[in-house]
Amino acid sequence: MTLTELKYIVAVAREKHFGKAAEACFVSQPTLSLAIKKLEEELEVKLFERSASEVSVTPLGEEIVRQAQSVLEQASEIKEIAKRGKDPLAGTMRLGVIYTIGPYLLPDLVRQIITDMPQMPLMLQENFTVRLLEMLRTGELDCAILAEPFPESGLAVAPLYDETFMAALPLNHPLAQEASITPEQLKNETMLLLGAGHCFRDHVLEVCPEFARYASQTDGIRKTFEGSSLETIKHMVAAGMGVTLVPRLSVPELKPVHKRSGGHHDSPVRYLPIVDPAGGKPPTRRVVLAWRRSYTRYEAIAAVRNAIYACPLPGVTRLS
Repeated sequence: MTLTELKYIVAVAREKHFGKAAEACFVSQPTLSLAIKKLEEELEVKLFERSASEVSVTPLGEEIVRQAQSVLEQASEIKEIAKRGKDPLAGTMRLGVIYTIGPYLLPDLVRQIITDMPQMPLMLQENFTVRLLEMLRTGELDCAILAEPFPESGLAVAPLYDETFMAALPLNHPLAQEASITPEQLKNETMLLLGAGHCFRDHVLEVCPEFARYASQTDGIRKTFEGSSLETIKHMVAAGMGVTLVPRLSVPELKPVHKRSGGHHDSPVRYLPIVDPAGGKPPTRRVVLAWRRSYTRYEAIAAVRNAIYACPLPGVTRLS
């Protein structure tokens, strides 16, 4: 029994046709048929029922084909392990990222990795922090980009950058012409929040704790509204439904237009830095890269981190 013979029977089971299976395996049909006949004789079982119109797999053949598929996958994994031994960056990197980071970092990050490390394709997963932590623990992900704080998980963590929050207001809001805004000024506004499960929702409530009581009560909808994504909430802000807080990377690069009209921007939303009148630090979140301590591709982790540092990251503070 050889891996080639196993590959042939898997192809025939998939194609239900000897000729198409031979084409898929880049061999002649007689070569494939002879190899399968040899395997059937060795196993002393019939794997396929042949008729003029189609080929079907016998009940016992189905079990053998499933096992053959498993063996081929394991053999492929052996090759991947050997390849990684020669080049630690070779092989897929399964990267998770939370919803409030993904849209603003991934386009630049994927482009950077394709350019610098084409041998390490990314398999991406956007999700909530809790779900990403679970996927890291079970081995479904290799590493994840998260925002602190998150539950203690025993993971290895490397800081990436600190990112300030900015207030987003409708362009015609009375405070939109200010140079900055304070948490105190936000107290009387209708605050738009992300729904439960988003860690950034908790960050907003830390800056404006008075909205926590509305966020947890049904009648609070008169004071707060919830959205499924930051981009949804930005559109709600643009429509004049309220204000919100957003991370700095989600703020579009605004271009001045028509200087004679007062230097308005090409966005219906005005973004203002948040300042503490007492001189304290502005509200900030720390973004980190997390992975299992048992994960052995250290060079790949370092490469992902370096690729993130090579992204523009406007307005954030990179951490070493």
